[in-house]
Amino acid sequence: MPKILLVKTSSMGDVIHNLPVVSDIRAHFPEAEIDWVVEESFAGIPALHPGMGEIIPVAVRRWRKNLFSRTVHAEISIFIKHLRNKTYDVILDTQGLIKSAIITRLAQGAHCGFDWQSAREPLAALFYDKTLRVEKNQPAVMRNRLLAGRALGYSPDDPVNYGIAAPSLVLPWLPTTPFVVLLHATSRDDKLWPEADWIALGTYLASKGIACVLPWGSAAEQLRSQRLAEKIALSVVPPALTLGQAATLLSLSIASVGVDTGLVHLAAALTIPTIAIYCASDPGLTGLHVSSGQAINLGRTGTPPDTANVINALNGMVAL
Repeated sequence: MPKILLVKTSSMGDVIHNLPVVSDIRAHFPEAEIDWVVEESFAGIPALHPGMGEIIPVAVRRWRKNLFSRTVHAEISIFIKHLRNKTYDVILDTQGLIKSAIITRLAQGAHCGFDWQSAREPLAALFYDKTLRVEKNQPAVMRNRLLAGRALGYSPDDPVNYGIAAPSLVLPWLPTTPFVVLLHATSRDDKLWPEADWIALGTYLASKGIACVLPWGSAAEQLRSQRLAEKIALSVVPPALTLGQAATLLSLSIASVGVDTGLVHLAAALTIPTIAIYCASDPGLTGLHVSSGQAINLGRTGTPPDTANVINALNGMVAL
């Protein structure tokens, strides 16, 4: 019963891209004990996978804002002590950054990760006992799977399996009609799709009797949801959502449409028909995994899709 620790701390999309590693390990080592170090704000993502063992939250993003605080020092000390309570057969860093490599090195066991030509930050390779080469021109999901397979001695030949299921939570504000989730929010303004396009898409869906749900994660995003809802019939602006509630919402929808953001990847991982809109990034290596036919990437840097493109793609996936 091998003990394996995965280190993939952030961001949301990257954490989701690592979920198939859990499924692969579980398929080849059914009795394996699989733990995961992840940023505290994303700990709910691996928790959706039934094959997970302990989820160990880390708070690098929060700690680095106040590194000289005694409270932060105490939290870091507690984290390190907890991390070192167990000895692992393999500690696998699928992130390939210096911060993740340091966390990997702190744990007890055989430290594995990308070699200097494969890691996103080459110096990360200095922290591992065993380094492995994985070509950089692979999609992120495949890079994670290949690294794990080469570290643990198997070939990840099975179809991609995120292995997650949404919790069964009650969301009393849900529309009573079929609905599509419109994920308009993103951390970068250059990734935003114009509000006029969201309104045109929502108006089209309303003409088909389909409601729109407009989640948000910040005050500015809430205001945008409210502006869009004022222009789109049959639309709902939900309250602030936890990751579990967001997963439940997505799982109950007939489809999701969103910009390049973590929740779009979560929708695809839940096998919901999903369209990802790219305005200022390219989907080549980090886009939705599309082999299942349940996901479509539209647009690229400087060339976002127009509303007609999105509607046509949506009609091709879902009977509206």
